[in-house]
Amino acid sequence: MGPLKGVKVLDLTSMVSGPVGAMMLADQGADVIKVEPLHGEQMRHMAAPHNGVNPAFYSCNRGKRSLAVDLKSDEGKEILLKLAADADVFMQNFRPGAIERMGFGEEVLRKANPGLIYLSISGFGESGPYAQSRVYDPVIQALSGATDIQADRTTGRPQMFRIIIADKVTSLTSAQAVSSALYAREKSGGQGQHIRLSMLDTMLAFFWPEGMAGLVYGEREFDVRRLQGSQDLIYKARDRYITAGAVSDAEWGGMCRALNREDWLEDERFNTSAGRVVNAQERKSMTAKEIEKWDSEEILARFQEEGVPCAPLLDRMELMDHEQIIANASVLRTDYEGFGEVRQARPAARFEQTPSTIARPAPKLGEHGREILTELGYDESTQQKLIDDGKLAVSAEPS
Repeated sequence: MGPLKGVKVLDLTSMVSGPVGAMMLADQGADVIKVEPLHGEQMRHMAAPHNGVNPAFYSCNRGKRSLAVDLKSDEGKEILLKLAADADVFMQNFRPGAIERMGFGEEVLRKANPGLIYLSISGFGESGPYAQSRVYDPVIQALSGATDIQADRTTGRPQMFRIIIADKVTSLTSAQAVSSALYAREKSGGQGQHIRLSMLDTMLAFFWPEGMAGLVYGEREFDVRRLQGSQDLIYKARDRYITAGAVSDAEWGGMCRALNREDWLEDERFNTSAGRVVNAQERKSMTAKEIEKWDSEEILARFQEEGVPCAPLLDRMELMDHEQIIANASVLRTDYEGFGEVRQARPAARFEQTPSTIARPAPKLGEHGREILTELGYDESTQQKLIDDGKLAVSAEPS
């Protein structure tokens, strides 16, 4: 039913920068085959498994089929080349040059499949002093300015996002880029193309609109760090932390009325949007002192009545019970044999005519090996020989 029904994707990516993008394509109907080494990709081994699959791997790889094969062997190479000849998309995130040394560079695959969309994800790009360096999310955060954006506003000490933001933004960008390339292929009569995507470029593009505002105009460059921190809108009410913000004049008026501080409406420091930005720290300090006088439920209700954007700061264990998340059905609960109840965030894009769906749980290592090889025309005896010779790994049959 999904918009990508009929699209076949070969996912050779590992960890997060790539797997989440391929997972999104699977949610949207693509047949995604995750090709792994015989021992499984690294993410499989980074936490205790449940029914053979740990939760982080599950949330990056739901909806896919797993093929565990020795790509260094002639037999493994033949299997992948056969798959690529009939695929729509090939995704890989090895370091630059590695996939070519493996024998699966773009030129090789395109000879057999001119329409192939070939996606290469790297940490830093294909040239430059860092191109061949190992990369993990914190390295990209360091080079992209993320640690400066997150720096402690009192001490100035750089800090990192406590999530792997660079990996996941890269994955989101990869899914969007692949979808655009598929569309372009349809318009051009079937010609494929190579998409090159670096984590560093992705994060710079992600941060640029407001995070790098001072760098936009060369003739009017300013130190953006002077205004950084205007988004730290965390306030402590009597019983818990909340957020509330006022950008427009109407919202500022509503906040003043909700806090019983109409006198602030006449304060020249705050009676324009620009003034509230320039005097942000003082404004937030004054607002914080007023909010501390209220219970969160009462002040949030007053803010809502006055049209002030606001919400409680939920901890992660509260998420699934919050009324808005329940109303949105944002978290899906599905029972799978062997896993029990599995909770996953609903695919965010809701297509009216071609709805996304989570087609199956994340695969165990090699779970679909026999199924995939049967589709390629390998008979049972040939499959068994590949297993006996250590060229193919299989686990439980798909449920």
